[in-house]
Amino acid sequence: MKSLKIGNLLARIPIVQGGMGVGISLSGLASAVANEGGVGVISSAGLGVIYRDYSSDYNEASIWGLKEELRKARELSRGIIGVNVMVAMSNFADMVRTAVAEKADIIFSGAGLPLNLPSFLTEGAKTKLAPIVSSARAAKLLCQKWLSEYNYIPDAVVVEGPKAGGHLGYKPEQIADEHFSLERIVPEVTREVGRFAEEHRCHIPVIAGGGIYTGEDIYKIMELGAEGVQMGTRFVATEECDAAPAFKQSYVDASPSDIEIIQSPVGMPGRAIRSSFLEKVREGLKRPKACPFNCIRTCDVTRSPYCIMLALYNAFRGKLDAGYAFCGANAWRTERILSVRELMTSLVDEFDRFRDRLKG
Repeated sequence: MKSLKIGNLLARIPIVQGGMGVGISLSGLASAVANEGGVGVISSAGLGVIYRDYSSDYNEASIWGLKEELRKARELSRGIIGVNVMVAMSNFADMVRTAVAEKADIIFSGAGLPLNLPSFLTEGAKTKLAPIVSSARAAKLLCQKWLSEYNYIPDAVVVEGPKAGGHLGYKPEQIADEHFSLERIVPEVTREVGRFAEEHRCHIPVIAGGGIYTGEDIYKIMELGAEGVQMGTRFVATEECDAAPAFKQSYVDASPSDIEIIQSPVGMPGRAIRSSFLEKVREGLKRPKACPFNCIRTCDVTRSPYCIMLALYNAFRGKLDAGYAFCGANAWRTERILSVRELMTSLVDEFDRFRDRLKG
C-alpha cells in the first residue's frame, strides 16, 4: 500500500478509521489505529452525555470531553489523531473550535455540507480540514466555496458511498441504486477534485468510504482513483474499540437480514442492526416527552419517535434493549473480535496478495 499524504501529515497505511458516535470511537480506538500507521479519529458526537458528570450543561460537558479524549489519545499515541464533527450537531462550532484549539491533526466533517468550516481556523493553526461528501457536485461546490469565501483549499476530501454505517447522505431510493454506488461516484469525485487541484496547483487526496471491508476492496477502490480509504465497521469488532462488549458482539451475531435502513430523528436515513428497541419504535411505543440535550439542529422533539442521543448512548453502554447499533452494510460479515494490530495487518496482507495475483 502507498502511504497517504494529507498536507504535511503522512499515514504509513492509507486507512482512516471512521468517526463513530456516540462513544464508539474515542481515544482508545483512535490511538490504537494511529499507532498502527493509520489515521485514528475521535467522534465528537454525544460527548456531553458521556461526560455529563463533569457538567450538567451539555455543551460544557462536550467541550471538556473532547479536550479529555484528545489529551488521552496524545498520551497513548504519537500518530495522526483526527476528530469527526457532524454539521448537523447543534454544538458544531464549539466542537470545531475545541478541536482546533487542542491541535487535533485533522477534522473530518459531514452529515451536511461544512461550508463554513475554514472560518473557525485561528492564525497559525495546524489542523487540517477534510469535508465528507456524497457526490462530485457537492465536492465541487465545497471546494469553490472554501476558496472564494476563505481562500482555503480542502486538505483532503472524503467521499462516502451508500453502504456506509450511521447517517447516510442519500435519499432512501438512492441507497440501493447502482448509479450512486461508491464504485460509480469515486471516479467522478476524483476527476472533479483533481481538476480543481490542478487548476490551483495543489494536491487534494480523495479518501473513499462506505462498504469497504477487505484488503481486496481497498485495492479496487484505490485503482479507481482514491488515495486512501475510510473504514468504520471493521474497527467496531476490535479489542480497542471504546464501545461495550455487547455492542461489539451485536456485529458478530448479526445476519444479513438484521441489517436495515431506518429513518433517523435527525431527518436522514441510517443503517443499523435490527433490535427490540427499533421494533418498539415501529410499533409507536417510544416517544420522548422532552429534549434533554438539543444536540441535533434538525431533530424536532414534537415529531421524533425517540431521542437518538439516548438510544445511541444506551447502545454504546451495551444496553441494546434501550437503543441500537449503527453499522455498515457489511457488518454481518464480522466473525470475531480481534486487535487493531491484527486487523490492520490482515488488511495489508489481503491487499498485497490480491495485487500480486493480478500481476501474476
